[in-house]
Amino acid sequence: MAPASTPSSTDTSSALKAYEDKINAQIRAAKAKLDQFDSKATTQRTQAESKAIDQLKTTQQTLEQKVHDLKTTQEANLDRAKANIDTEVAQLHTSIDKLTAQFNAAMKK
Repeated sequence: MAPASTPSSTDTSSALKAYEDKINAQIRAAKAKLDQFDSKATTQRTQAESKAIDQLKTTQQTLEQKVHDLKTTQEANLDRAKANIDTEVAQLHTSIDKLTAQFNAAMKK
């Protein structure tokens, strides 16, 4: 018979699942923006914009992997890992918004 899980490990597991769901939703939103921007700008973007989009896609994929890796992160390091992911997600969204604004400004010229 398997040992009963302790309330703290169940709480931690539930909290981690909720956090993963929240971050995955943010990553999916960033991916959707990147895909939309990518398809809209394909024929009109510069080489620098293409490189920036590729870098942002790589960042998005790296974040997905980090969220996946949270399952194997030691509990003592969990808060730090989550804080790093939160920071990187915010930076990803800021970079996407900046790139979109630059592209939209260039299209108005």
